Amino acid sequence: MQQHELEKLMADSAKDAVGTSRDMFNIELDYSADSIELIDSLILAFIDRFKDQALEDNAVFTLCNIYGAYIGEVMRSLIGGTWRYDESDKSAPYVVLDVGEYSYAFAGICYERLVNDSQVSVKAYFDQALANNTQ
Repeated sequence: MQQHELEKLMADSAKDAVGTSRDMFNIELDYSADSIELIDSLILAFIDRFKDQALEDNAVFTLCNIYGAYIGEVMRSLIGGTWRYDESDKSAPYVVLDVGEYSYAFAGICYERLVNDSQVSVKAYFDQALANNTQ
């Protein structure tokens, strides 16, 4: 995948997160740092509304990727960064945002909150990522 294709994919996925949040929950995401806190609530709202359907593989993949893209696009707008498609494990490629010496798996933190531990905070992860790069 070419870099410009990856950047377009992530920007389009972030737009999907905005549209999905508006259409399904009447919540407006505005690409601000403050809007990241809404992602924590939105992820759990999908479980409340769709129960087990929210945890089906396709739904999990889609939700985690669109909200991960949204978080990354907010981060890029604030401090920059480059999307990277990591294929080091050919059976499970993933996308990270590289910022300075750090790499952030925003879709991964969404997955943790959605599937493994509803106490995991997407906002706390984002805030730490921001702090790592603005000190």
